[in-house]
Amino acid sequence: MEQGLSDNTLKAYGSDLKQFASWLKHKSLLDTQAADVSTYLAVKFQQGSSARSSARLLSSLRRFFTFLVRHGAMAEDPCARIEAPHVGKRLPATLSEQDVEQLLAAPDCSNLLGLRDRAMLELLYATGLRVSELVSLRIEQINFRQGAIRVVGKGDKDRLIPMGEEAVTWLESYKNNARKEILGQRQTDDLFVTRRAGAMTRQAFWHIIKRYAKKAGINKPLSPHTLRHAFATHLLNHGADLRVVQLLLGHSDLSTTQIYTHIARERLKDLHARCHPRG
Repeated sequence: MEQGLSDNTLKAYGSDLKQFASWLKHKSLLDTQAADVSTYLAVKFQQGSSARSSARLLSSLRRFFTFLVRHGAMAEDPCARIEAPHVGKRLPATLSEQDVEQLLAAPDCSNLLGLRDRAMLELLYATGLRVSELVSLRIEQINFRQGAIRVVGKGDKDRLIPMGEEAVTWLESYKNNARKEILGQRQTDDLFVTRRAGAMTRQAFWHIIKRYAKKAGINKPLSPHTLRHAFATHLLNHGADLRVVQLLLGHSDLSTTQIYTHIARERLKDLHARCHPRG
């Protein structure tokens, strides 16, 4: 907790610990031995757990037991000598620029909710926000004069992100024309609102994206991070500096951002193979 982990990460770690404690049955977590952890990981693997899931699980347990050792509740960490499974870099799913254009054009902007959805999609693609950051935006975080938004990301780190003219146009249109109508007489500082005058949720927005993807004829697998991945990949494809993309995404480690260079490289190879006379 003292490391500034996001709420979603903390929930995932908490779920891992509860499952492990349940598996131990009548044995206390304070009595956990290295053999218990190794056996549990083996059981999860036999049940179909991936290397990535096992690595995340071990990380959860290691953080917990390190905390207990640091505060004198345990003599040693039972995970200390257990090696994490090797996890290869997984390329995030992304969309082509044409796919994105079709997705952005899918909402019917002649109605209030369609205008809201278009503004959300435009802003997500223009800024590379995490979906959790998008749905939690408040009015005071938007600076239309500067064309930028202030975001508090993981670890409570602030970053200022330019929106671009297109996103600003759609966001202003939504704020001035649709938001007040959706709220009616109710008041809230949340930027993106629902008919119930509450903020949009991650789950609801995920369903919105899937619905518009289907309408746009996009059959590729999508996740809540799809437009964030597209934002990063398309910037790199057009020559953006990797460290600039790192700052915009809010990554603390450049190695996290470097995965997008693999996507860009694969796209260049495909373009060369299709278009070059000797490709």
